[in-house]
Amino acid sequence: MRPGNRRQPRLELGVILLLSEMFNMGFGTIPRVTLFTILGQVLLYLGVINVPWSKWDVCISGDAVLRTKDYRRFILSTFEHGDDMHLYYNMISFIIKGRTLENRYGSSNFAVLLAFLVVITNSFYIALAKFGSEFLEDYSMMRSCAIGFSGVLFALKVITTAETAPGTAYIMGLPMPSKYAAWAELLIIHLMVPNASFMGHLAGILAGCLYTSTFIGKVIDSIISNITGWPIFHEHQSRFTPPSSSSYSNNYDSQGFRAGAYGSQFGNSGFNGFGPNIFQRTYTTREQEYGWRY
Repeated sequence: MRPGNRRQPRLELGVILLLSEMFNMGFGTIPRVTLFTILGQVLLYLGVINVPWSKWDVCISGDAVLRTKDYRRFILSTFEHGDDMHLYYNMISFIIKGRTLENRYGSSNFAVLLAFLVVITNSFYIALAKFGSEFLEDYSMMRSCAIGFSGVLFALKVITTAETAPGTAYIMGLPMPSKYAAWAELLIIHLMVPNASFMGHLAGILAGCLYTSTFIGKVIDSIISNITGWPIFHEHQSRFTPPSSSSYSNNYDSQGFRAGAYGSQFGNSGFNGFGPNIFQRTYTTREQEYGWRY
């Protein structure tokens, strides 16, 4: 890490709010992969996890990946955040989606799926940057540099929608079919938060659609099942119960999580599996000057 880039651990408002929300809902009610992923990103943001880079050294851009071959950005950019409120909103949204999907798929399956979504989302980001540069003749799209978990969150939003019975979602108080919620949030965030990464969010939606609406999703499920030993069920099916174990009932999933513990709280509420996405502050520092986005 270059001199002056070392992170100074300190509790900021967004971190305090996040920990307070998690304490109020109970850390034990958050599935373990979701919980560890959140805590890891919090510790990384605070500098407790000491890494040899600054967050802006690993922001993902088409230029950095395709021209300088800095492939570490495919992973590291996802887990860095621009500021404390960026982290707060992303992690609150992740809790809601993680509760829905991790309890449906099982922790090990969900962990591997997250890894796939990180790579696929960032691949779409690079593809969109290249497309914009080549066909729209807008090379600024290649230089646009993004960090944050929100692309993966948009992918999870699409998957959550596919796993939830059709219903109504409320976006800024406006009712609409839940299947359009991700696209509506994409446009609203783009209009309301000028420094938000439109390409990053669109890449996440495309990654979610690839998984839920093409044969690629079945291929990914097969790979995940081969890695973890547990199948993934979709289309509103009940959580998987191992047929060889009489100790599990229909109320428990493959990892022993109680089925329905979170479904009634979130699945039938106004959230319908959705949560707040990034509404972070617009920067006037060098991050904004160089086109970095969150």
